[in-house]
Amino acid sequence: MHGNPMNIPPVSIATVKAALIEQFADPVLRRRASMLWGTRGVGKSSIVRQVAEHFGVPLVDLRLTTIEPVDIRGAIYADDTQGKTVWFPPEFLPTADQPAGILFLDELTAADQRLQISAYSLILDRRVGNYRLPDGWQIVAAGNASFHGAVSHDMGTALADRMFHFHVQAAIDAFLEHALARDFAPEIMAYLRVRPDRLDDTQAQLAGDHLVGASPRGWEDVSNVLRSGLSDAARRVFVQGRIGAANAAEFFGVLREIQAGADVVRLLAARPGPDTAALLPRNLDGLYGVVYGLVSASDDAARLARALEVAEQLPEARGDVPLPAREAQTLTMELLMQKALERGLEAVVMDSPAYLRYAARRSADAGRG
Repeated sequence: MHGNPMNIPPVSIATVKAALIEQFADPVLRRRASMLWGTRGVGKSSIVRQVAEHFGVPLVDLRLTTIEPVDIRGAIYADDTQGKTVWFPPEFLPTADQPAGILFLDELTAADQRLQISAYSLILDRRVGNYRLPDGWQIVAAGNASFHGAVSHDMGTALADRMFHFHVQAAIDAFLEHALARDFAPEIMAYLRVRPDRLDDTQAQLAGDHLVGASPRGWEDVSNVLRSGLSDAARRVFVQGRIGAANAAEFFGVLREIQAGADVVRLLAARPGPDTAALLPRNLDGLYGVVYGLVSASDDAARLARALEVAEQLPEARGDVPLPAREAQTLTMELLMQKALERGLEAVVMDSPAYLRYAARRSADAGRG
């Protein structure tokens, strides 16, 4: 393959997950393999695991760059009774007592080409040697194309014609939803909300011939660094070692603004009214720092109720330039409701005078529109 051969539009990781779930639910479509193309760290392997968990079926995850061709085809031995050589299939491939599941062939395009022959046999014919994949199993493969900047062998059209193809691309909304569910450091979410182009800088990394750059997986590691007990100096070393020096320098510069303008602990402790208004952020980074900080902190009924009160006052935030305070308020209310539903605290929201006033205003605005 040369250049960018993807004759399909890029789609978000959330879209691909939903599609794979529907594919697995259809017994006919399940028998056709799917191929996930995308840059490193975009979440390809993660969603395959989530699909298996969704249906409660086993997942066999084969990282093809770590095994030898014989590992898939199996070992050959001499059967004296038959007077023939016979193949023993590997123990990790699913057997008839496992009627349904997902066989994940990761790093397919980076694997040794001898190994790809065995993998292709599974994809094309659902068998290799004397082994046959049970009918209820779905094959999902994943890999990078050469234009993703990874080691990649060409895929022939004969194989490509036997699969559904998805060009997976990092999407900020899907990433932030994932980040909230995984309890990322709120500073990461605030930063990427304002600078979504920093989520994945693969193309800039390739253009600059740099080895290290930002990716969704990299930001998860940065979140873990921020939540660690490392010293400030060590944090800087680890962050720049994960997302690159230029990305780290910009992130730490914005981080200071987020932390200075988003004192969520003081906001939650302040009294409603003027005391809260005095603590509201005065710049865009601080504003989204408050949004995600409030959501992250709302782990019990009392803090959730107080976070709703703070969210009600967000439109009072004033900066040197106009802030999207109403939009930030709507985002905060939606995220707090989502978290309340996940934690079984929805009654706290529905009983909150602050939320009821917000909902009434939104309804009135919609009526006037």
